[in-house]
Amino acid sequence: MVFDIRGRRKNVVKVVYAILALLMGASLFLAVGPVNIGSILGSSNESSDASAALIEQADKVEQKLKKDPENPDLLVALTKSRISAGNAMAELNPETGAAEVTAEGRVQLEKASEAWSRYLKATDEPTVGVAQSAASMLFSLASTSRTIPETEANVQAAKQAQQIVAEQRPSLGTLSTLGYYQNFAFDFDGAKQSLREAEKLANTKFERENLGNEFEQIEKRAKEFQKEVVRLEKEATKARKEGKPSLANPLSESNPLASP
Repeated sequence: MVFDIRGRRKNVVKVVYAILALLMGASLFLAVGPVNIGSILGSSNESSDASAALIEQADKVEQKLKKDPENPDLLVALTKSRISAGNAMAELNPETGAAEVTAEGRVQLEKASEAWSRYLKATDEPTVGVAQSAASMLFSLASTSRTIPETEANVQAAKQAQQIVAEQRPSLGTLSTLGYYQNFAFDFDGAKQSLREAEKLANTKFERENLGNEFEQIEKRAKEFQKEVVRLEKEATKARKEGKPSLANPLSESNPLASP
């Protein structure tokens, strides 16, 4: 598949898409450590069978929710099933060896996002387990979003979900991941506070220094991303006033999930 990323779009694509991919990889490593993706995904047939079973399970929960639409336990089950189904549809990139969200998988993750939003409205005490899964899922959606507003909305939602995790289970991993999400949600003061809290939980001087160095790089890239967002929004406003097509959609032609 070939995408048109000539001219100014090329730099925007490199900043937005590469940064989000980097952050998602960093947060995954901090949360669970190095992962053998191949052992998780298994063969394509196994993945297909697993995703089909999970979708069927989610559909059954949807039927139960028609009778009890605000049942928090059912909404948790629905969120988890949709996330698992979307993850089961992931495919390995033969060049990088990394798992990538497929178009079909993204549909399931979007449904999981909807279920998570419904769950937050139905309960005052969201559970840590589903919040952690939701944070990762929402950032995955952000890294594959096709527009800047969609990317920003998903990053904000990921930050809010991770905030629940960090508050209930503060650790080096949960707090540093929250800080990364806060940076890309342009909450730089909040990110610094999360960094300070994470550093208190570091076991060695090396861990603290390494965390600080990584955090500094993420903050720098997040601010570059913010500048691009501001510039694109200005261009979009100007284009609307002049009756021209808006270019403030840099991911639509660079994202592997976009239509050619």
